Amino acid sequence: MKYSTWLLGWLIAVAVLVLRACCRIRLYGDPRPGLRARAQPYAYSVLHAHQIAAVIDGEHGTGAMVSRSADGQLLIPSLRVRGIVAIRGSGRRKGHDKGGLVAIDALIDHVDGGAPAYLAVDGPRGPRNRVRKGIAVLSQRTGAAVVNMVAVPTRRWIFHRAWDRFQIPKPFATINAYFGEPLFPRQDESVEQYRDRIENSLNELERLHDPIEAGLARLATQRRDQPAGSIAD
Repeated sequence: MKYSTWLLGWLIAVAVLVLRACCRIRLYGDPRPGLRARAQPYAYSVLHAHQIAAVIDGEHGTGAMVSRSADGQLLIPSLRVRGIVAIRGSGRRKGHDKGGLVAIDALIDHVDGGAPAYLAVDGPRGPRNRVRKGIAVLSQRTGAAVVNMVAVPTRRWIFHRAWDRFQIPKPFATINAYFGEPLFPRQDESVEQYRDRIENSLNELERLHDPIEAGLARLATQRRDQPAGSIAD
C-alpha cells in the first residue's frame, strides 16, 4: 500500500470520528430493536453515496463488504475506528471474479455467527440505485432480514461529478436515517426477483425522503448511460 493512501485513509477516519462527535443522529422507523428481541439476523442495505453517514452511525461488530479498489482501501481505517469488520471483495468485472464470491461467503459466516452485515448495494461502480444480487444471496442463505436505510443529512457536501453523487455530512449537521420495513426471502422466489424487490424498496425510500437528490441522481445516471452522439428527447 502506498504511504499516501494509508495517510489519507487515516485522515478520513479521524474526520469520521469528528463528525460522529459533532453530528446529531435521528432514526426513523428503526426496526432493529424488534429484530434483536426476536434474535432475528439482519443485513443493512445502503446506497454507495451514503456510506460515510452509515459508517458514522455504524453498529459495532457489523461485517462490511469493502471493494478491493483504492477507494475501498481508503474506507478501511474509518470502519476500524467505528468497530466495523472489513471483508474485502467486489463483484465480477469483465468475467473475472474480484473476490466477491469469497466475500459473500465470509459475510454469510459473519451473519451466521450472530452479527449484522452491511453492503453498499449499488457499488463499487454503479449504476447508482441498481442493487446487485449479493444482498439477496446473503439473505436467502442466512434467513437474515434486509434492512434498507437512506441517510439524509441536513447539511452535506455532494460530489456532483462522482457516479454515485457521493455525500459527506457537514460538521454539526443532523443525520436523518430512514429505515424501510424489513424484507425477507419468499418461498420459491428467485435471486433476481428478490434483488428487484430490494431495489424497488430502497429506491422508493430515497424518493420519499430525499426526492430532489434522488431525481438528480437518476438524471446523472441517464446521462452517463446515454450512447455517445445520441440526442435526448
